[in-house]
Amino acid sequence: MSNTLEAIHLLELKLKDVLTRYEFLKKENEVLLQQNGELQYLLNEKEQQLETQEKKFEVLKVAKTIEGSNKDSRNTKLKINALIREIDKCITLLNA
Repeated sequence: MSNTLEAIHLLELKLKDVLTRYEFLKKENEVLLQQNGELQYLLNEKEQQLETQEKKFEVLKVAKTIEGSNKDSRNTKLKINALIREIDKCITLLNA
């Protein structure tokens, strides 16, 4: 009988330990999920900032080329021609 009581007591202790670990891991998971959400938000924000900066950089490159740099004048002319073609397509779509 004493072996049975000891086994039950041991089982009870192990069960309490498992429940304690479960609660700890549950709370830790909640914290990690919250941190993950915050990091995802920051990542999206940084990606938008990067995209904005890349657009500004492209505009600056075009402006510098138009300013008089002979180095990239061919690229600028190609870019301007591409923009004109794109505008023409938009006008055509609007007229249709």
